[in-house]
Amino acid sequence: MSLTAFGEGPAGLSAAQAVGRIADALADTRSRDCARFAVDVAGLLPGGPEGREEGDRVRRSVAEKLVKAQQLRDLEALFGELPERLDDPAVEVRACILGELAMIGAGRGRPVLDAYAERLRELGHPLARLPRTRLDVEHRFGVRVRGLGAVKTPDQLRSRFPEIPPTDRAAVVGRTAVESPDAGRAGVAAEPFTVSGWSREPEVRFFTLAGPLDPRDFNIAFIKELPLECLEGEGTRRGGALTCHTTVDDVINELFAAAHNGGVNGQGQGAAYARLHAWNSLYALMGLPDDLPFPEAVRHAADCRWLRFMAFTDWFHHDTADVAFAVLDPRRTRVAVLAATDTDADAHF
Repeated sequence: MSLTAFGEGPAGLSAAQAVGRIADALADTRSRDCARFAVDVAGLLPGGPEGREEGDRVRRSVAEKLVKAQQLRDLEALFGELPERLDDPAVEVRACILGELAMIGAGRGRPVLDAYAERLRELGHPLARLPRTRLDVEHRFGVRVRGLGAVKTPDQLRSRFPEIPPTDRAAVVGRTAVESPDAGRAGVAAEPFTVSGWSREPEVRFFTLAGPLDPRDFNIAFIKELPLECLEGEGTRRGGALTCHTTVDDVINELFAAAHNGGVNGQGQGAAYARLHAWNSLYALMGLPDDLPFPEAVRHAADCRWLRFMAFTDWFHHDTADVAFAVLDPRRTRVAVLAATDTDADAHF
């Protein structure tokens, strides 16, 4: 059966949307047969460049629903045959299912699932790089706490994170920082926001210092001396810029949430791929090689110094979603900055 057999619905429903609705309904129905039919139907969508965006949305949605609705033994029955190639849409659905199972700590230690995951690694599937269970640093992924939404105001920032006061020495050192452009690394660091359609291109910048920076001087006085677009015009509006100390689990959770929830001009990526984009971004911010094992990356992150910052400029609108982080490496000589906003600047100015 081909995708074109669905045609266009009376209300202009595209073939991909029709397939997606059918597959989602099957995935939500607890039954081994429905689980298999959901994967088969999602596999009708092409995996190539044509229609990839809608196809990816459907495959990731179906995988999320299957893991939430189906029993593990019924999902396990989907993995009896090992894949031969990665361009099969049905294989992609299964890869996403394994990624979703990892998010809830399920599936590892089951021979059939382990064999399939190993085959995906051999074939080079991007999701197969991730750990088969959630790491401690990922404990906040997908967790919603009542009353704790996006940080929009300085008072909210101060209430959640310890503020770091400015120092005189910080401004002096900040003026000596030398930018180290790296477009490829910047693009990877921005992934969680670009793939999910945040309204503005994130700002990602890298700087090198002549000597080690005292962690006490890694504060807003230092940040304000960097040539950052997000801080242009700072001081000309009511309200002051500030920095607060944070930790890597907060940073990676924000990266995951950006990719998983989607921006105002885009859509969420599904938990499995949101996790991948979050880790890709974190590795890029720290300047780590892709093949560094995750436990070592976590240890490296613990030795870094992490900041959140906020200001009153054209960049920070304080009404939808603004995030801004800076990280100082363990040797205290390299700084990376990431700032993103989901507010359409053209709609305000």
